[in-house]
Amino acid sequence: MASLQGLQERRRKRLRFQLRRKSGGRPRLSVFRSNKHIHAQLIDDAHGRTVASASTLEKSVREAGKTGADIDAATIIGKLVAERAVKAGVKEVVFDRGAYLYHGRVKALAEAAREGGLSF
Repeated sequence: MASLQGLQERRRKRLRFQLRRKSGGRPRLSVFRSNKHIHAQLIDDAHGRTVASASTLEKSVREAGKTGADIDAATIIGKLVAERAVKAGVKEVVFDRGAYLYHGRVKALAEAAREGGLSF
């Protein structure tokens, strides 16, 4: 019987493979969430660099009183990464949810990024 980590790793690899195949050169909006924080990065795989990023570990977000473990913090991070991406000249991205289900904090971050000007 496969372990939970093994299943998540297979799901993550399968998703990344599909994203690379269908991305058409667009940057990837990658999401990582833990029990306490959420992070989002806009990664340009063609050049191997991070275009924009946002996290609940940033001082400005922490001072706003957000813990990172709720939907409100994910919404703030989604808007922040979208604002930074648009400032860097990126409007179309591919959403990489990793091994996480499109639900809760991941969904809130994605919807806030769309409201902020990104399309995926």
